[in-house]
Amino acid sequence: MSEILVGYFSATGTTEKLARKIAAAVGGDLHEIQPQVPYTEADLDWTNNKSRSSVEMRDKTFRPAIANKLEGSDNVKVLIIAFPIWWYVAPTIINTFLEQYDWTDKIIIPVATSGGSGMGNTNRELKPFCPGAVLKDGKCFKANVSEKEIKEWFDSILLHNT
Repeated sequence: MSEILVGYFSATGTTEKLARKIAAAVGGDLHEIQPQVPYTEADLDWTNNKSRSSVEMRDKTFRPAIANKLEGSDNVKVLIIAFPIWWYVAPTIINTFLEQYDWTDKIIIPVATSGGSGMGNTNRELKPFCPGAVLKDGKCFKANVSEKEIKEWFDSILLHNT
């Protein structure tokens, strides 16, 4: 595994496209965070208070199970963690993923896709799940972002501390 890992959760395929573009732009490896129980369209209905995603996001202790493990992460120095924004933060499956590994002395950069909101409280919510890591400010990307724009952003964020 290379020193840069792009870990991503994508419920509908949008974030996967961004993650692949990011990995190509920065020369990183890809790791899909796969839920043990895949999300259905009904699960993702944020207008339904009883939908799976609504229930998970209301309960900050909820940890959706992950079907696959990350192998060979010892060499990783930078984790770019990609996800869709749900309720102005990362989906709870991202917390599950971060808690499973030791990110001490690693750089973590959250990136997101969104239907219109920004990163919201994402970093504040993620911080407890990656103790000892350097958590950089995240960014929402549009679907049509170019690899050149991603590379320029990535290079600039590595130069600045948060």
